Amino acid sequence: MSSYHRPDTLTDALGVLAETGAVVAAGCTDLFPATEYPELTGPILDITAIDTLRGITQTEDGWRIGATTTWSDLRVAALPAAFDMLKQAAVEVGSRQIQNAGTVAGNLCNASPAADGVPPLLALDAQVELIGASGARRLPLAEFLVDVRQTCRRPDELLTAVHVPARAGHGNSRFLKLGARKYLVISIAMVAVRVVVDDDTISDLALAVGSCSAVAVRLRDLERELIGRPVQELAGGVGVAQVAACLSPISDIRADASYRSEAAAELINRALAGIVGTP
Repeated sequence: MSSYHRPDTLTDALGVLAETGAVVAAGCTDLFPATEYPELTGPILDITAIDTLRGITQTEDGWRIGATTTWSDLRVAALPAAFDMLKQAAVEVGSRQIQNAGTVAGNLCNASPAADGVPPLLALDAQVELIGASGARRLPLAEFLVDVRQTCRRPDELLTAVHVPARAGHGNSRFLKLGARKYLVISIAMVAVRVVVDDDTISDLALAVGSCSAVAVRLRDLERELIGRPVQELAGGVGVAQVAACLSPISDIRADASYRSEAAAELINRALAGIVGTP
């Protein structure tokens, strides 16, 4: 039998975590399927009653997305076009019931290579906010995700929010994924693309690919290669070799590395075409 805690303040939640080392629960859309028993075992810390952890706010520095903000919350939030890719990913997170329950923090802490929310947040230069017994800290999402199902969250810490800087709120964006079927599927490859165009020149660009490596990655070298070029040059698309060089793609039961490289390149080109109108 598990002991269940549902505090309504962050202070109380951190106290429970420090005292019991409880498993943190929010939407439980990943936690329940991973459990091999009829019920969750060990102490459970449910953080969904803490009002300050849910919701999206804009500040002078950018946007704060609370940890227990659901994918359904994101779908209807008033956000600039740079966030369209995150909203498009929200629609792809399982069924509507999963979107109503699943949380942003849960998607990140689960650290699946195929987590739909990760590529868009990477392309938004997101940082995670962690609070524990030793205080608060922020770090880039790319540093938070260490490996398959591994993060650098300490046992006494809660992921309390995701922060998107104001500079990343510019441009237009798109999220695309490829799976064995259209809905309710683990991705073979997925991409998030954000483009800023000034005077027909690419002034900023973010390319993130998920489900192709142990953790989703930004294609930094390819971004640097394309920034500053005339937008018309995107008509030729990016090459498979260019994408593969940034990815170190994996092979598994869903697809081999070569196919993933081709799929990622094709998805990036489709996303770019959709954003800037190249053929």
